[in-house]
Amino acid sequence: MTKASSASSSKVGALLRDAKAEGALSKHSLNILSNDDIGEQIAAGLGTPALTVNATEVVLVSSLIDDSSSIRFVAGNTEAVRDGHNLLLGALGGSKASEGIQVACRYLNGTILYDYRPLAGAVQMSSSNYDPCGGTPLYDQTVVFLGGVLVKTQEFAQQGVPVRSVSVIVTDGRDEGSVKHKAKDCASLAQDLVLQENHVVAFMGIDDGHMDFRAIALEMGVRDEWILTPKNTPSEIRKAFALVSKSAVRVSQAANFSQAAAGGFAG
Repeated sequence: MTKASSASSSKVGALLRDAKAEGALSKHSLNILSNDDIGEQIAAGLGTPALTVNATEVVLVSSLIDDSSSIRFVAGNTEAVRDGHNLLLGALGGSKASEGIQVACRYLNGTILYDYRPLAGAVQMSSSNYDPCGGTPLYDQTVVFLGGVLVKTQEFAQQGVPVRSVSVIVTDGRDEGSVKHKAKDCASLAQDLVLQENHVVAFMGIDDGHMDFRAIALEMGVRDEWILTPKNTPSEIRKAFALVSKSAVRVSQAANFSQAAAGGFAG
């Protein structure tokens, strides 16, 4: 580990300990995230420092997108996933809260498409930056992903900036590559976020007719109203992303966040 990465990991650790002291993070979740490797991965995605963001309120919209080989080779859904991600960015741009939105996108195999930054700086997904050819370490990367949301939330909270968040996990397969974490670890982090009543954790499981994605998502701590299981076709995937986009916009600009969140995708 370099000195720079060690310092970044230490900063993440300090923010997590503060979150635990303030009741935003459980002891179990802190233990899950108290790992230098996870700290480095989280730090790499923190992006724009909260101190430099001029906003009275911030909405974090974070995406974890499956880039496993099955997206391309099993069902030919690469373009549909790209379109869906880009649709989400476009919809957020039309939100009344757009100036306060910070976005980030990770791929399931660890690549960061873009770290946390203002919506205007988001990167469109294209053939040059989305090449689904990896595995499906769903649990390991969900831990990093949700850990990043927790840390970024804490970073803004320490600046006195109210934070809401919408975090979306997209996959077309069950976990097949995780080596460190289980579904219960994901559930611990998801529940810590949702219990704060200013976070939404959503899940899109692209259904091939064989996988029970609703059961998988529930085991990972996602609430039933925030689970989508579109059929494994480009048109259904695009429709699902459209619903994700509509819901993210609705929640981001709602006067009563907890009420809007309680409505789920149907709200």
